[in-house]
Amino acid sequence: MRTTRTRRLTGALALALTVATAATACGSGEDGKSAEGGQTRVFAADNGQITIPVSPKRVIATGYAVPALLEAGAPLVGVSSWKRGIPLFNEQERKKYDELAKVAGEAASETNYEAIAQADPDLIVIGVPKPVLADIDLKRLEAIAPVVAIGPSVPSMWRDLSRKQADAAGAASGFDAIKTAYDTKAKGLTEKYKAVLPQLKLGHVGAYGEVAKGNFQREFNGSWGTNIAQDLGATYYGQVKVKGGGSKDVSEYPSIEELSTAFAEADAITYSVSADGAVPAPVKYVLDSPLWKELPAVKAGKVYPFRYTEAATYRAATSTLDAIDQAFAPLIEK
Repeated sequence: MRTTRTRRLTGALALALTVATAATACGSGEDGKSAEGGQTRVFAADNGQITIPVSPKRVIATGYAVPALLEAGAPLVGVSSWKRGIPLFNEQERKKYDELAKVAGEAASETNYEAIAQADPDLIVIGVPKPVLADIDLKRLEAIAPVVAIGPSVPSMWRDLSRKQADAAGAASGFDAIKTAYDTKAKGLTEKYKAVLPQLKLGHVGAYGEVAKGNFQREFNGSWGTNIAQDLGATYYGQVKVKGGGSKDVSEYPSIEELSTAFAEADAITYSVSADGAVPAPVKYVLDSPLWKELPAVKAGKVYPFRYTEAATYRAATSTLDAIDQAFAPLIEK
């Protein structure tokens, strides 16, 4: 039974043990053994080459790692809050999520280090973008257990990163089976829409515009609202005027006065809605604009709502595929 060093070792002693363990494994570049006697390996993460257990038994997940590791069946003992993913969990995932200790809030700055220590993990998977790592005391976490930070820069990266998160947690086999099911469904839908969808120049209205500032969100290829539709052959024309890093490389926030210009060339427009089909306030702001009603795509009746646009795992994205199929059905109806 592994010791509860996380509750007893503090300060310099804990950090020294962490550094010593990492140095031993990294120096050889091969699998080794942890202080508890289990096999270890060196894993490439956003925070460096980290020595982790080959088969972790007690895993903490935060951020985008939460849905990925729930889906893959990793041995979780604590997670951060992940409210945006709740509508996308299946029954088993939701039950597990509800049962697990919540060791952090929705924001990385809301990390509860004492709660993580009490959970006694042998691996911590941090699923936040690199810039957000500054809000986390990594040294404090590293004194508890090995930490691998694996977070996205642009939304479409969830595919590779969810695989990497599952691999770190020793749950890659569960991941692969779900990905295969997704790929099969996406291939079938690509065939279904191949005669119409690739020919369209699409635009997308995202759910994160700021009404108070008079702007809306336009999403391009690779963003949350668009990346799964791309797996069916959809293309969202244009690109951001000034790349701001991260998600701002694939979405921008023009003023509502620019709506006519933004979507003037669009053959069809898609927009994000909530899981229950309700229109979020930032999207309603666009749909209620007189400029919206004058857009060529709107006049032609070629506007399509997308549910589940925040999917960040293959099982969740399978639900998104179904929702997109439902939305695009009029394109091929006789």
